[in-house]
Amino acid sequence: MRGQAGFWDIDERYARLSEAGDPLEKLNAVVPWVVFRKPLAKALKRSDGAKGGRPPYDGVLMFKIMVLQALYGLSDDQAEFQIQDRLSFMRFLGLELGDKVPDAKTIWLFREHLTQARAVENLFARFDKHLSKAGYLAMGGQIVDATIVAAPKQRNSDGEKSDIKAGKVPEEWKDKPAKLRQKDRDARWTVKFSKAKADEEGKTKQRDIAVPAFGYKNHASIDRRHGFIRGWTVTSASAWDGAQLRNVLDKTNTGSTVWADTAYRSKKNEAWLEKNGYRSDIHHKKPKGRPMSEATSRANGRRSKIRAFVEHVFAQQKSRMGLFVRTIGIARARTKIGMANLAYNLTRYVWHQGRTAPA
Repeated sequence: MRGQAGFWDIDERYARLSEAGDPLEKLNAVVPWVVFRKPLAKALKRSDGAKGGRPPYDGVLMFKIMVLQALYGLSDDQAEFQIQDRLSFMRFLGLELGDKVPDAKTIWLFREHLTQARAVENLFARFDKHLSKAGYLAMGGQIVDATIVAAPKQRNSDGEKSDIKAGKVPEEWKDKPAKLRQKDRDARWTVKFSKAKADEEGKTKQRDIAVPAFGYKNHASIDRRHGFIRGWTVTSASAWDGAQLRNVLDKTNTGSTVWADTAYRSKKNEAWLEKNGYRSDIHHKKPKGRPMSEATSRANGRRSKIRAFVEHVFAQQKSRMGLFVRTIGIARARTKIGMANLAYNLTRYVWHQGRTAPA
């Protein structure tokens, strides 16, 4: 019978992981995790502890578990299993084979504490401050966009939907606390449009197809120079993108130009941008009943090439990171989406550090 793996066996496996280019090893080596310790301690102290006692684990270790969840789209149960199953996860967390691994309930409880303290915004700002100190100043202007983040669909009656939209709790839910806990009254339905190819009389054309979606929106701005997310906010999926423009713009960006799609162009936004020293390079809408001029069309095409960079950010969050809101309510969704934004910046920082020195 084969014996248990010894220290040399584990070291050899770790060495092979390193040779294969373990991305978590690079992340661990480059990111200064100590910068998160103070805001984490502050958040855990401020949390009222209504859900139970503080987890008996180091705050940075628990935070790194949340980073793993954001990077790999893991639920609490999946995170517990993967940490025990994968050597790369254990090494990332600094755990030995004999160490106790936080269970799913402990992970959930830790995230609840951070949610109660609205800590993700502070953690995000703390790392953004580190980026500036490291030379990655926000510059070159900023690109704004929003993307829908799906949540579990709610099956409600028309009457229940009306009550939820009015900010009320449906009568039939009031005496059913277990059901009420499973109902997300903050997420909303909306319609998103996607391009689809259609064959008309032998010619291939593109047309918009309306697709219903339920959940939240991640509104974000990135700096054009380095591509980091610098500002963000979370709303229901039905919220108008343009209303969040001033909430996501980064005042520290050394460039004044703002790029965004037509959803952000309005007289109110244009006036606000001018008043606050920004230069609008937002897409122009097609005039009603008239074709768009060739000059405007060319200008929009130029803008689209720049705007594409923020779409790459959202694509990575959804395709590679599996961003999906499993929780109930906008406060928890904000924590989930905020961690996805922070995790993206962490990986972007590693990419920059391995590429060139900051400019």
